[in-house]
Amino acid sequence: MKEELFDYLVTNTGALTLEGVIFNFLMAVVLGIVIYISYRFSQTGAVYSARFNISLVMLTLITAMVMNVIGNNIALSLGMVGALSIVRFRTAIKDPRDTAYIFWSIGVGICCGVSEFMIAVVGSAVIFLFLLIFGMVKTNDRYLLVVRGQRKCDEHIEKIISDQYKGKARLRVKNTSSETVEYIFELSQVMINDANKKEESISDILYKIEGMANVNIVCQNDEINR
Repeated sequence: MKEELFDYLVTNTGALTLEGVIFNFLMAVVLGIVIYISYRFSQTGAVYSARFNISLVMLTLITAMVMNVIGNNIALSLGMVGALSIVRFRTAIKDPRDTAYIFWSIGVGICCGVSEFMIAVVGSAVIFLFLLIFGMVKTNDRYLLVVRGQRKCDEHIEKIISDQYKGKARLRVKNTSSETVEYIFELSQVMINDANKKEESISDILYKIEGMANVNIVCQNDEINR
């Protein structure tokens, strides 16, 4: 019994023919290009990374190669898991959507490596459409209103900000010294749009206060953080 089990683990390599290996890699290349196109169109602006996009295609091919080596050999698969478990990746994922693309590439590589092309094609088609549609969804921009002036202006600044944004502006930071004061308010896109409809901008109103130094509006979003 032990000898039969040993022979099964060692000799059952599930070796593919040369034609089968080439066809597996061709399918991995085709589906890797689909992943490439999906990432290119769903990630725009500063978020898009050409190097990361190429890495997705390479990850698909590498995974397919590993699966071709493993085949149906249980002993080899266990050894491969042990070998890969020592690998540590230090590259930080800056966009949560990048993680989905990485798993997509690995999944396609596994399917192509074991010749499960139907699963790879259907799954990639569904994921492609989903990411192409919902990949354009972006987080709402957050705006910071930074106001600096003399300390005697603090009451006027708070009143104007409260009136301009109907008390919805969130005070995040208030720095004071013996002569100066600095405010940082958090604003939403809706608040910015409503304020733009008024005759005077928040900057024009604040600069009417004697002793006002600076008024800045800074936009925060995922692309800038990246």
